[in-house]
Formats: sequence, structure tokens, C-alpha cells
Amino acid sequence: MIRLGVIADDFTGATDIASFMVNAGWKVVMFNGVPEEAFASEGVDAIVIALKSRSIAVEDAVSQSLAASNWLKAQSCQRQLFKYCSTFDSTA
Repeated sequence: MIRLGVIADDFTGATDIASFMVNAGWKVVMFNGVPEEAFASEGVDAIVIALKSRSIAVEDAVSQSLAASNWLKAQSCQRQLFKYCSTFDSTA
């Protein structure tokens, strides 16, 4: 079972948080965008999904974020984290 699913609002933030977890000894898989198929997650501690939700229309950002959350739920993630912009200049 996957311990943590992370939805990041941009690629840079996704790679940042993925690298922190890898440095802590976690086995992490990162996707660029919401995957369309299930993932064989045996031995994986965390999945990170990089979106472009910082720079798109609000409606699209919400839709993609919810799709990512639903996909993570389908992968039996125990917890989810939304990693958002550290400078707070995201989609308004």
C-alpha cells in the first residue's frame, strides 16, 4: 500500500518534494500529469503527480487536481498531500 500520494501544482515543486522523500530513504515514483492507467505500486512508498495547475485557468486546475486525487485513491494511497506554490502566486 502506498503511504503517501502528492499532488504538486508544478513540475519544480514535484521534483523538490520527490527528492526530499528519496533523500529520506523512500521509494518514490513521479508522474508528469494524471496517469491514465493503474500503476503496479509494489514496493513504492510514495507517488508524486506533477500538474501545471499554477498556470492554467482555475476550473482546469480544480478539475486536474480532483482527477489526480481520485487516481491516487484508486491506487490505495493511505494519505494525500497537495504541494502548492511556496511563493503564493498561483492561479487565483
